[in-house]
Amino acid sequence: MDESLPKLDRAAYVAEMRAEFERTLQEVADAVDDAPAGRAIRDSEERARNALDRFRRVAYERAIHLKIDAAEGAEETGG
Repeated sequence: MDESLPKLDRAAYVAEMRAEFERTLQEVADAVDDAPAGRAIRDSEERARNALDRFRRVAYERAIHLKIDAAEGAEETGG
């Protein structure tokens, strides 16, 4: 018996995450631009890291959610 779960819809996942990725890049750019002269790294690193950490978490959580949705959809259709 094959125990594998159906694949998540990668096109849907990428489409959903694209806006989140762009938001993250804007946050990183804002963090760097908002830092005063001579303090770009010191005053932007934490904000940039937090934005990137949030993106990593959201990307992973969304992938897991889509995988669960795909499995539940397969159960409902008998596949």
